[in-house]
Parts: sequence; structure tokens; C-alpha cells
Amino acid sequence: MNKAQSAIKTIVFDASAPAYWAEACKHLMRKDRVMKRLIPQFGSACLQSRGDAFATLARSVVGQQISVKAAQTVWDRFTQLPEQLTPANVLKLKIDDMRAAGLSVRKVEYLVDLALHFDNGALHADAWSSMDDDAIIAELVAIRGIGRWTAEMFLIFHLMRPNVLPLDDVGLINGISKGYFSGDVVSRSDAREVAQAWAPYRTVATWYIWRSLDPVPVEY
Repeated sequence: MNKAQSAIKTIVFDASAPAYWAEACKHLMRKDRVMKRLIPQFGSACLQSRGDAFATLARSVVGQQISVKAAQTVWDRFTQLPEQLTPANVLKLKIDDMRAAGLSVRKVEYLVDLALHFDNGALHADAWSSMDDDAIIAELVAIRGIGRWTAEMFLIFHLMRPNVLPLDDVGLINGISKGYFSGDVVSRSDAREVAQAWAPYRTVATWYIWRSLDPVPVEY
């Protein structure tokens, strides 16, 4: 047993952890010097799914282009508006109330369009589990306000796909810069090259890179 296997063997992940998580950590610690140091720092913490597709996507929309702290504040206000956060209930909300919660005009439009897609059956949610990542991304980016980054956050935080590399994510790029390039500017090409060693568990490595910047797990 090598040191990476020994270190990870002492960590017991929660039953709600993705089935691949422990194996992924072993792989990453064998393949990557930064992961070997990083992963043991966070013990049994791991990726968690909220289990609600609509809420996950709505939360991603709310969090676009603002800080994690600001996003949480707006999200808390927004979710107090409907009795229950469902597509049908969001469609009943008044625009002024949504704006008062801190949402921009554009984000209100995006959330309404998202709710419409769920409410009218335009999305093939029941088939997502059997669809590949690119097919799901293609379906999601057809919704206003859902770009590739948001679709990738959905793949990570709702479907918990193991090999997603969100190269448009500022946190990932900053974390790679600090962890692998001593803070130097990192290109998408640089990041992709670093991530070659992470496959087929790039989601897991990304999650730990995020943790290296902020110990509090980001959730959508």
C-alpha cells in the first residue's frame, strides 16, 4: 500500500458521498502532487447534492457574476417569497418582489424562463441520468441565462458527474494558478494540461481546488 492509499484509507466518507469519491481520491493522490497534499486536509467532507434539479439551476442563475456571500444573501431572500420553491410557484411571483429580493431584471427573466421550461415539460429531466454530459449541456443552454458554466455546475452539483472540468469557472482557474503556478496567470490551455492527470475524476479535483480557496463547500 502506498502513502496515498494509506492516507485515504483513514478517511471515512459519508454514505451520501458519490459512490466514486473514495476511489477518485486515491487516484488523484497517486497522480497529482497538489492533490496528495490537499485531499487529506478536508477529511470526510465531499460533494453533496441537494437533490432538486430546479433549485440547483435556479441557485446557479442567482449566483452568476456575484460573490458566494452575496449570492447566498439573495438566494435566502428569494426562497422566502414562494411557499415552496417549485417552477409553478416561481411563475406566480411578482416581478417587483423578486427585484426587491436583490435579483437583477435579467436574472428575474432567466428564472422565469427556467421555471417555464420545467413547468411545460420542455426539459427531459427523467432521461438525464442516461444522457451523456454534452447532451445535457446542449439541452440546458437552450434556456435563457443558462450558459455552459451553469450547465456544468448542474452536472457537478445535481447529477454529480465525476469528470466535469468547468474551465469558465474563475475559482478553478485561480486555484490552479495558486496551487500549480505560484500565482502566475493561467490560461485555459494551462488548466486543461494540469487536469489531464485528474481524469476520469476531474469533478473531484475541481471540488478540492475550490476548497483550497474557501474551506466552506460551495453548493448549488
